Amino acid sequence: MIEMHLGGLGFDPKNMSPIVLLRDTEERNFLPIWIGMFEAAAIAMELQDFKPPRPMTHDLLIKFCESLGASIHRIVINEISDNTFYAVIDLTKNDSEEKIRIDARPSDAIAVAVRTKAKIFVSESVMMKAKMVNAEKDEKETKKFNSFIDNIKPEDFSSYFDSR
Repeated sequence: MIEMHLGGLGFDPKNMSPIVLLRDTEERNFLPIWIGMFEAAAIAMELQDFKPPRPMTHDLLIKFCESLGASIHRIVINEISDNTFYAVIDLTKNDSEEKIRIDARPSDAIAVAVRTKAKIFVSESVMMKAKMVNAEKDEKETKKFNSFIDNIKPEDFSSYFDSR
């Protein structure tokens, strides 16, 4: 397993789909994952420390776990198939060492990890199969992507929610 950190959120310039960017601890490898608009907004709101008046779905999930005596241990992006990423949320029951593994979409798992400060891991096989960016090999592309990520703001997602 490779520990990763949330490097930021952005949009794919080709189709304006949201992307979450994970980076390894040495900041040498970056893993972009295309996610849904609602999940991107949920991650962005937490990153900006915005607290909605009512719990979001991810907050509710965390409260359920806590009320049932479990805590979020870590999330693992453990598979990629046909350009679709798969993840699990690992829980620990508070009264024992029992582990519970829950299947999740990576975007939901990352939204939970951001809220709970849980560690994010990616399996080596996913890193090998995925279209990751290596900072040393793809310096120009990495600079362009980092600039793009650095300039994204949570309010960039607001137009997608104004119609609700």
